[in-house]
Amino acid sequence: MARVLVTEKIAQNGLDQLVAAGHEVDVREGLSEDELCAVIPGAHALIIRSATQVTEKVLDAATDLIVVGRAGIGLDNVDVPVATARGVMVVNAPTSNIVSAAEQTMALMLAIARNVPQAHGALVNGKWERSKWEGVELYEKTLGVLGLGRIGALVAQRALAFGMRLVAYDPYITEERARRMGVELLSLDEVVAQSDFITIHLPKNKETLGLFNAELFTKAKPSLRLINVARGGIVDEHDLFEALRDGVIAGAALDVFAKEPTTESPLFSLPNIVVAPHLGASTVEAQDKAGLTIAEQLILALRGDFVPFAVNVAAGEVSGAVAPFMPVAEQLGRFFAFLHDTPPAAITIEFHGELAGAGTKILTLSVLKGFLGATSQDPVSYVNAPQIAEARGLTVDELSSAHSSDFVNLITLRSAEHSVSGTLTGVGIRVEPRIVAVDDHLVDVKPTKDLLVVRNDDRPGVIGAVGTALGNDEVSITRMAVGPSREGNTALMVLATDGPASDQLLEQVRALDGIIDVYRVSL
Repeated sequence: MARVLVTEKIAQNGLDQLVAAGHEVDVREGLSEDELCAVIPGAHALIIRSATQVTEKVLDAATDLIVVGRAGIGLDNVDVPVATARGVMVVNAPTSNIVSAAEQTMALMLAIARNVPQAHGALVNGKWERSKWEGVELYEKTLGVLGLGRIGALVAQRALAFGMRLVAYDPYITEERARRMGVELLSLDEVVAQSDFITIHLPKNKETLGLFNAELFTKAKPSLRLINVARGGIVDEHDLFEALRDGVIAGAALDVFAKEPTTESPLFSLPNIVVAPHLGASTVEAQDKAGLTIAEQLILALRGDFVPFAVNVAAGEVSGAVAPFMPVAEQLGRFFAFLHDTPPAAITIEFHGELAGAGTKILTLSVLKGFLGATSQDPVSYVNAPQIAEARGLTVDELSSAHSSDFVNLITLRSAEHSVSGTLTGVGIRVEPRIVAVDDHLVDVKPTKDLLVVRNDDRPGVIGAVGTALGNDEVSITRMAVGPSREGNTALMVLATDGPASDQLLEQVRALDGIIDVYRVSL
């Protein structure tokens, strides 16, 4: 039996699940840091929400702690690097409150657009002020979404139903994905300059702390209304006060504050602001989901089982320089798997250029996630990928070199039989992944869902024969890259197609004169 210390209110169903699993639940709400340090020894698990600060001091006192569970999404109140160094697992409930947070965003957007709280306050105080609280419609207004993650995507979906034009800033989202969501990707300054409403859905970190400040406010239209249901501190509250007071922007709605709880602020004196006491996740449904999810994760952790929502297993902290390469690393791993008729016993992952020494553990996990997921019937995640690799007897080596002659950054995967290299090209929002070499043949192709890799004798007519075979089978080539070998006697084609090639078509291509190898790749 493990002792589970709970320092904030979570749904009773989660507590009941822990008790049913045979654990002792010790509820101690409202503890100061010193009080928490005094009671945490002997606790094997700690459940928190957003108020409890899990600092280095707390973790030093937690001599028996195995896991910290955050009943929600954000982890800015947990010192994750220290927890990792102490061997303490950190888990959260990343999907528990996304609907509630998205709906709270829409509620605040409508409230500040139509001055609902202000009009309510006036009316209950005996004032019938229709003209004073005239608002604006959402229809045909431009909404800027900062961060198109889970919550930002839900807000975008709901805003489309109001007939809004959507623009967004998110350096980790591809243009294609944004386009499918009905969103135009822009720079941060462009989003601020064009938007009538802006909603923030960014994590709180050193890059985003104080992101919205006086300088950024001056780039906004006077009609801008700002909504923050993400994290306090992303908006500089002093600069926001001055921007609202001086009419630099039209209004703001805040659900979060730099310091919480906050019951006094100069912002509260302004007529063009709507505030709420961090209610983004405060729905019955979100609390039930968070309580159940975090209880399930803790039960797994205390049992020593795989924990799907562990955030600090194997990867450590992910830097801003490394994070954009996670998708291409996963795509390379998946591509690499399809080049092998039988799984290799060992693979080497090489990091060249600026990536070398930049904390690439997450990229290794990304490679493994793609590589193992290509052939696994079970889900493969960043957390369980190393365990699956070990179970399969796969040896994984990592090499890093600051030298990369052709690219600023390059990731290369090698086995005894094959190799593939990839990178990111472009700048700003136009950054996109590229496969740049396969089996030492130089190519340049954007990873797409269905690909064919064909190695052949380097002589005239072979490309045409392959194209004819695909055309006869009604498979269209949407993109193509051809690279000769460095010895000059073979060539390699990477063909992007409008659908997967059938087994029969693969055999037809293999039977063509001059064909050496054919591989079907599904990304």
